[in-house]
Amino acid sequence: MPTLVNYSGDDEFYTGGSACSADSSLLLCIGSHTNVYCPPRKRSRISGPFVFGGHMFEEEKKSSIETLPNECLYEIFRRLPGGRARSASACVSKRWLMLLSSVRNFEICRSKSTHEGSDAETIDESFNDIKFVSAEEDLEFECDGHLSRSLEGKKATDIRLAAIAVGTASRGGLGKLLVRGSNSIRGVTNLGLSAIADGCPSLRTLSLWNVPSIGDEGLCNIARECHLLEKLDLCQCPLISSKGVIAIAENCPNLTAITIESCSNIGNGSLQAVGRCCQKLHSITIKDCPLVGDQGVAGLLSLTTSVLTKVKLQDLNITDFSLAVIGRYGKAITNLVLSKLQKVSQKGFWVMGNAQGLQKLVSLTITSCRGTTDVSLEAMGKGCPNLKQMSLRKCCFVSDKGLIAFARSAGSLESLQLEECNRITQSGILGALSNCNSKLKSLALVKCMGIRDLPLEATMLSPCKSLRFLSIRSCPGFGSASLAMVGKLCPQLHHLDLSGLIGISDAGLLPLLESCEAGLVKVNISNCLNLTDEVVLALARLHGGTLELLNLDGCRKITDASLVAIADNCPLLNDFDVSNCLITDAGVAALSRGVQLNLQILSLSGCSKISSKSMPSFTKLGKTLLGLNLQHCNLICSSTVEQLLETLWRCDILS
Repeated sequence: MPTLVNYSGDDEFYTGGSACSADSSLLLCIGSHTNVYCPPRKRSRISGPFVFGGHMFEEEKKSSIETLPNECLYEIFRRLPGGRARSASACVSKRWLMLLSSVRNFEICRSKSTHEGSDAETIDESFNDIKFVSAEEDLEFECDGHLSRSLEGKKATDIRLAAIAVGTASRGGLGKLLVRGSNSIRGVTNLGLSAIADGCPSLRTLSLWNVPSIGDEGLCNIARECHLLEKLDLCQCPLISSKGVIAIAENCPNLTAITIESCSNIGNGSLQAVGRCCQKLHSITIKDCPLVGDQGVAGLLSLTTSVLTKVKLQDLNITDFSLAVIGRYGKAITNLVLSKLQKVSQKGFWVMGNAQGLQKLVSLTITSCRGTTDVSLEAMGKGCPNLKQMSLRKCCFVSDKGLIAFARSAGSLESLQLEECNRITQSGILGALSNCNSKLKSLALVKCMGIRDLPLEATMLSPCKSLRFLSIRSCPGFGSASLAMVGKLCPQLHHLDLSGLIGISDAGLLPLLESCEAGLVKVNISNCLNLTDEVVLALARLHGGTLELLNLDGCRKITDASLVAIADNCPLLNDFDVSNCLITDAGVAALSRGVQLNLQILSLSGCSKISSKSMPSFTKLGKTLLGLNLQHCNLICSSTVEQLLETLWRCDILS
């Protein structure tokens, strides 16, 4: 990401001279880290010493320009003939920099082209319209705001913001500014943000994170000058209140995206102003703002019904009323995220689904909402006919009954993710797969502790032939019996992720591999501790012709036999991870003699039996490798790694 500080050198700045004024109170050391132009300066003229009464005195004469008041300097600065001249002047002192940054773009005297033979009356003789004949100047003011700057941590100061304001004006204009954190001693304040407002009218994106010294004054200045603003992101800005956001809403009609997070003084009035004034708003995120309630959400959604497509509400003091408004007025919403809404009950979600307003909703994510129950989940499935992606996280009151009813009623569902929904059992998962529509392509289960490995009859269940992606991660109760059942129900799998399933064995995975008819493309069985070479041999034999990715990280019973099978049967494999397995030099040698034509990523991290003897094998594999991980391979000496770095010059090697 482009940053404020440009380290590229002479093409941006010249630092070949002192950048310090004679007056120490006005001292500003810019150096090579600012966005201003600094030509060499002459040595200050200092009168020689003289003796009076036996004592030595040294007298320093101030240059005459330093005695001018700010008003006069301001008039001089706005008549400087070019961006380089303004940048050079900004390097003189902090006083000059701040004065230059306060010159608004439209106040700068711009070049005017004259035409031969024109009437004398057309020439403006006033001092305010002095003509500077320069083709470079004409191009200078065509600012489209393509520049981007970022300040983080201790680099975030008012001085740097002022330097950005002066330096970017003649280089196309600042379009995007991100401030992350603030200098603990000289942090960003309203003064620095006001400099950006005055000097960067082309600003389109403003992001302020954890800047406790910026308040409404700075944001109001942005609103006054930067009417092209499209995206506003405020996070942990305690001094910014509804007043600042209202000013932005009323003066920046082009706003399309707003994010407000952990701003304790922003309340309902700001959202109502956004809904009233920002008719182009497409996306809004409100998180952890205690003053935001039902009135703000209702005012926002009831007035932006035509274009608002993405809404995220998290950790707010809203009730069922807000969800009812969403269900009624969210006719354009396609992506909806509701998280940690503790005051919303089952009634709110039920009304939201039955209001029939979410006809265009495509993606719905619900996290840690107690109001999500079996009844409300079924209502949302019926009320959102175009819902394709559903994600439920930490919804502790959703059980098998609600999941099956939802799968049956959501006719367009393509992706279903369940995370830490501990009332869901094996029966609910198999029932959902059997009762879902013919469009479901992806199912992900993460940390669902309620799943237990119980034997069930598959004769009463209908297969889900549309499922292509199956991910079951960190569900310790999901064992071999459940896996074999899933294999019978889902014969068209392409991607399989079973990482962290310590309960499965060869007996459970082999039936699934045999049931997959289409051919597996990506397989991740990392940290499945009980799997052996038998599974890899079957995988290579049955799916070697389609396999492109295989992750065996942490499968401690995998040996060189698996690498031999992979080498002989998997010509399309391009990403292979056998970290922390029982692999030796013989296995690496077998892999290098294999039929792989496109192996690009190979990870052998933690394979303690691989030594420097594998150097010829690595060299042979290096014809196609782009990444090689040899971390914690203690038998590979540093000289071998150095030779590999020289030989495999286009391959990234971790050691």
